Amino acid sequence: MSTHKPETRNTLRSLPRNIWAVSLTSFFMDISSEMVLNILPLFLSNVLGVKTNIIGLIEGVAEATASLLKVFSGWLSDRLRARKWLAVGGYALSALSKPFFYFANSWGMVAGVRWADRVGKGIRTAPRDALVADSISEEHRGLAFGFHRAADTGGALLGILIALGVVWAAQRGATHLSRATFQTVVLISLVPAFLAVLSLALGAQDVPVKQVRERPRISFRGLGRRFAIFMLIVGLFDLGNSSDAFLILRAQERGLSVVGVLGMLATFNAVYALISTPAGSLSDRIGRRRIIIGGWLVYALIYLGVALARTGWHVWLLYALYGVYYGLAYGTTKAMVADIVPVHLRGTAYGTYNAVLGILDFPASVIAGVLWQGIGAWPGFGPSAPFYFGAAMALAAAVLMATVMPATTLEEK
Repeated sequence: MSTHKPETRNTLRSLPRNIWAVSLTSFFMDISSEMVLNILPLFLSNVLGVKTNIIGLIEGVAEATASLLKVFSGWLSDRLRARKWLAVGGYALSALSKPFFYFANSWGMVAGVRWADRVGKGIRTAPRDALVADSISEEHRGLAFGFHRAADTGGALLGILIALGVVWAAQRGATHLSRATFQTVVLISLVPAFLAVLSLALGAQDVPVKQVRERPRISFRGLGRRFAIFMLIVGLFDLGNSSDAFLILRAQERGLSVVGVLGMLATFNAVYALISTPAGSLSDRIGRRRIIIGGWLVYALIYLGVALARTGWHVWLLYALYGVYYGLAYGTTKAMVADIVPVHLRGTAYGTYNAVLGILDFPASVIAGVLWQGIGAWPGFGPSAPFYFGAAMALAAAVLMATVMPATTLEEK
């Protein structure tokens, strides 16, 4: 048992500079983003009086409008044979958009700022993920992506704790968020946002191209049959994976205060951060599919539990376990992308992966909002409905991943 611990420490120490730089950038950006975005649904609902179907529309459009940029940005990074500065530009755009949340006084303005922030994410995500994949060997790819997710989530945890401190000081015990508290959180979030941009600009370097690569084309077919099957299965799962805003609203609907919601989110991110690195390392040894299937089964059970939850504390406990799903599956699916596509098309593959999921976020969030509160004269099925639907989609995807997905190159070895 003791022989594994030194090996883990040595492997983490030997991670290349780029992995540390990208991870530090994600750490700072998630401090900034999670401070604001996790209380944004409460701001929309409590301050602006927006209904869940509109919140679902905002979240869905915010992701979907930037999705095509993810494909183009990934393809462009392959064509330029450069990842770093595209990623820096995306982080910079997200950082510059955040101050405008302070002035938001309508759901349309919130939607516009969210759109700008997601455009930045659309520009940066594929080049950043490709830079991580380029910077590490296949044997430690799961560890690298797992560590990156742990750093990202550690930042989210710290950001939520800061927001929790602000809310506790300003309106402890309140069940509804105030505008003044939201604006204070926005102002504090600006500092880590700009530190994130500096970390990547000063800390990372592009990985030199060691061989001449053919010019990449934006083509789904060129990414191969395994990638196509993988995306169909992941897409099915994502159709039931609506915005986490609905979990936050469900917790509040079950009676959790604003401070309680932030405490719940902090617990989730602590679990997520602890699970990500060992889960990524484990996927290097036993294969990605087993870890992803396990994560999706956990997700199905959690969503079923949220549908049946009777109190806010039930949702809190389930949301903590939600971190297990994220820790198991989120970084592992990204590592699997690099396993199943040609090296010279990694940027295009990550762009396609993120774009497809981003596009599906729109119908997923809209479906969740409509199932909950309906549309027009139809009142919907109630607060439990989106979570029953998500559980069913996750179970179906897990079965398909186990029975239909071909072996990866790592598993073939």
